[in-house]
Amino acid sequence: MSELLPHIEVETQANPDSSIIWLHGLGADGHDFEGIVGQLNLPSDAAIRFIFPHAPSLPVTINNGMVMPAWYDILEMKIDRKVDEVQLKKSVTSIVNFIHHEIERGIASDRIIIAGFSQGGAVAYETALAFPQKLAGLLALSTYFATKDTVEYHPANQQLAVAIHHGEYDPVVPYSLATTSYDLLSKKGYPVSLDSYPMEHSVCAQQIADISQWFIKVLAL
Repeated sequence: MSELLPHIEVETQANPDSSIIWLHGLGADGHDFEGIVGQLNLPSDAAIRFIFPHAPSLPVTINNGMVMPAWYDILEMKIDRKVDEVQLKKSVTSIVNFIHHEIERGIASDRIIIAGFSQGGAVAYETALAFPQKLAGLLALSTYFATKDTVEYHPANQQLAVAIHHGEYDPVVPYSLATTSYDLLSKKGYPVSLDSYPMEHSVCAQQIADISQWFIKVLAL
């Protein structure tokens, strides 16, 4: 199997029976959401392995070519931002490697959730909707469906639970991109939800509580 990206693992109990692979945004790293695990107030007997991969460092065009942790290059910041799809799909392959690794460690594929914030969410969309084995869910945070016109949806995940969360005042990823993703997946018959929060490009306390309830529901904790 291909070597896994550097990453952080947090287990809520020994012998996990489910996994959540959570992707950070542009310029951050796996530590960005590591601290959220303790804030979720999940059931004390929930045995979940959280995996927070670190994106590789790449030059990012919209940031004057500055090298920073990135899942792919962003070439322009128009509303339907132009991204480097080759790099994005390479990152998808890296996340798929984590999924296969979890399956090899004894986690059933339908006990695996893919979560992503901002740029990480764009990778999460492609990863989860194209994956050829049934997954538990997709959590898309303050993000956009960058490959909506090219993704090859796999029927194994046609009933994938999808939760989209977005800040109403997001100046980085406009809220309209969340509604675009929601409308697209709704029309395709996915069980998708959209929750908005009075925030910018971030995470808030009410949202963390909602994420916890969604994890409990999707994983039947």
